[in-house]
Amino acid sequence: MSDNQAIYSIDNLVIDLYATTVSVRAVDGVSFSVRPGETVAVVGESGSGKTVMTLGPLGLLPEGVTVDMRGSARADGRELLGMNSKQLSDLRGRYFGVIFQDPMSALNPMSKIGPQLASQARRFAGLSREAARREAVSLLARSGIPDPEDRYHRYPHEMSGGMLQRAMIALALAARPRLLIADEPTTALDATVQAQILELIRQIQREEGIAVVLITHDIGVVASVADRVIVLYAGQVAEEGTAMDVLTRPIHPYTRGLLASVPDFRADDKVATREIPGLPPSQIKLMPGCRFAERCDLAEPNCRQHRPQLQTISSASTDPHRVACPVVLRREGIDAHV
Repeated sequence: MSDNQAIYSIDNLVIDLYATTVSVRAVDGVSFSVRPGETVAVVGESGSGKTVMTLGPLGLLPEGVTVDMRGSARADGRELLGMNSKQLSDLRGRYFGVIFQDPMSALNPMSKIGPQLASQARRFAGLSREAARREAVSLLARSGIPDPEDRYHRYPHEMSGGMLQRAMIALALAARPRLLIADEPTTALDATVQAQILELIRQIQREEGIAVVLITHDIGVVASVADRVIVLYAGQVAEEGTAMDVLTRPIHPYTRGLLASVPDFRADDKVATREIPGLPPSQIKLMPGCRFAERCDLAEPNCRQHRPQLQTISSASTDPHRVACPVVLRREGIDAHV
């Protein structure tokens, strides 16, 4: 994908996090981009670096952690790395909308829902006080919240988890962003509400024509919403491609493991899911080689010595299928090139 097609792109991004006694390489040489109107799902287990990779360049990492970022992250033709906090805040408001996993981390518990939305609309969309109030009510309605005029005057603690997540979506849209980042937006919700929230995000995307980055540890939720999928493991890309390629023709053993762990409710009750054995590696002291090697049944001695490069599988697609596992490519006779 060429840079002039992307509305947000990162290139060879490395992010180190420093606490008092340890340092962590959370993201290690990752590149990806997002085009207008498409949905890119970033998938991986908890701790794989998904949120740090996506939100780190926007200055949205926890306080108290020192961050060192190298590489490039560009939006609206501007380089984000090196921006000060005010510049990042202004760009976030105009360009990015973020749906956080925990709505209470973004909503002020001491302020009513409606005025919080109206404040965003006034600041970034330039609306008058009354126009911002009408816009806030409209956003609540579009986000599927019943009786939006009443909910406008409610505090966050007066709403259910599903309604709070809808209010969070409304807040993310208040500034009319070009890119919506949804960070584990359905984790704390039951299956029915999860489906409703994902459909709401997809509906908003169709109506607004905005791009979406969906961050999730559940590869099962991306099938109906994603155009492309990036599989992240221990801060590196293991596999990427169209949702059709990655979900129906997975190559990397980690991707196959993630898919095997998703229950198939259409299958016979006797068919059990399989968990990936072991745990992700500590990113405090990373060893050379493939980071999945210690959990992989196919690992060879060379896997533990050399970091595998992403290789492109022969494809006519404009979004090539790429995978970082030379062992599977060789054993299964899959034609690929770096």
